Amino acid sequence: MEYFKIKEFASPDNPKSGKNMDIKFLRFINELRKRCKFPFIVTSGYRTPEHNKKVGGIETSAHLKGLACDIAMIDSKKRARFVYEAMNLCSELSLPFRVGLAGKSKGNFAHIDIDETKKSPKIWIY
Repeated sequence: MEYFKIKEFASPDNPKSGKNMDIKFLRFINELRKRCKFPFIVTSGYRTPEHNKKVGGIETSAHLKGLACDIAMIDSKKRARFVYEAMNLCSELSLPFRVGLAGKSKGNFAHIDIDETKKSPKIWIY
């Protein structure tokens, strides 16, 4: 990957778990980062079931499948660019478009996943 190291996607309770990320997702997020033209700081990638429970993740979380990540996202212009580029890339690659956005009170991040078992297209606010 051009923009990421696999360890960036590891669950905090298992430093080697980044290898559980889905390769299609990794290619997707790398291309999304390229198109956005600004750095992504991954705050949550793969999650072990234990860590997912600890952070209040749902039992069917795409993080458990290596199909999701959360990106630190403070700037509103970057959020808009992220959503725009993600929507276009998902359309081009025939992937589900699923983005959640969280503001300052919830941690300033964007969630993105390509989990085909979930409803798409979907965008939500935390």
